[in-house]
Amino acid sequence: MAQSDHSFRTRAIHVGNEVDPSTGAVVPPIHLASTFRQPGAGEWGEFDYSRSGNPTRTNLQTTLASLEGGCGALAFSSGMAAIHCVTMLLRAGDHVIAGCDLYGGAYRLLHQICDRSGITVTLVDMTDVAAIEAAITKQTKLIWAETIGNPRLSIPDLSAISAIGKSRGILTGVDNTFGTPALIRPLEQGIDIVMHSATKYLGGHSDCLGGTLAVADETILKDLYFVQNATGAVLDPLSCFLVSRGLKTLELRIREQSKTAMALSLWLQGHPKVRSVLYPGLPSHPQHDLAKQSFCDNFGAMVTFELDATERETAKVCESTKLFHLAVSLGAVESLIEQPATMSHASYAPEDRARFGITDGLIRLSVGLESVEDLQADLAQAIG
Repeated sequence: MAQSDHSFRTRAIHVGNEVDPSTGAVVPPIHLASTFRQPGAGEWGEFDYSRSGNPTRTNLQTTLASLEGGCGALAFSSGMAAIHCVTMLLRAGDHVIAGCDLYGGAYRLLHQICDRSGITVTLVDMTDVAAIEAAITKQTKLIWAETIGNPRLSIPDLSAISAIGKSRGILTGVDNTFGTPALIRPLEQGIDIVMHSATKYLGGHSDCLGGTLAVADETILKDLYFVQNATGAVLDPLSCFLVSRGLKTLELRIREQSKTAMALSLWLQGHPKVRSVLYPGLPSHPQHDLAKQSFCDNFGAMVTFELDATERETAKVCESTKLFHLAVSLGAVESLIEQPATMSHASYAPEDRARFGITDGLIRLSVGLESVEDLQADLAQAIG
């Protein structure tokens, strides 16, 4: 059986992780070399300089391309470096349509960095296809969404967004950090570029920083590689190894974390001090039916809920948990809690936080691998 015919879980372990032919090691060595001897002057081997290519980085990119169903992938020094690479395909005067349920770092990049190059951005509700179409101008060159929005966990129709992009000649890209390829594979729905903060679920252990892009079109891959090589925001070999190791258990971790997230969401929904719960697995979620169609049996490990509380009262809850660490980031084996209004989305303009529902009472959970009973008890004592 060809490797491409194997299941997701099997490919995560074997593709890009072939046995080392010189030693028989079942884990490929980490290549820390910064430069590589060439066969002759003006003759180039597969690798020449680690900014342009490194065997350990190639292994990771090979694994990820297989899991995403793409023709290739690139590994970056951070998730923001990966998104920045996509925006560097644009030119002065170009226009971006981005989701309003958007990671704070992406919001900052679009509004405070890309604007310096004359690139404009319009934020829209990515669950509203008509709103996306209405925002398109002659200058629109990129539509940027998130498979599961951050922090309100909205679910866009990726096939519809892809169809809009293809009919108008507009590039489409999505941040799939919350979803991961274990739940949803946007390239299979026609999206051009899929991005991950590899720091999160791909690495999975809060011990490395990285970002990735995967594509299904060779021309787009070539263009992105040119930008990456020219600007140099590549992932170091040790971090590549850590992300590769994390990918081997990705599907198993996501499945268990999703089960716990579902149980906590149901419990929170019945708590008298909780105003609302946002989790794609709940029938009350606005895009629950779409999530059932789009995801691979599970709904992810991110839960957002809103307390009927002030900013300070909400912060006190976040500060009172014992197992949930008060920290930004997400997607690892330990559970995290944070207040988007003052932490992950503090870079939003206050009027945009109000506009897009990032209230003072909002709390975002990243559910880890602890037992559901312990996590529920921890939340119970913190909420009171």
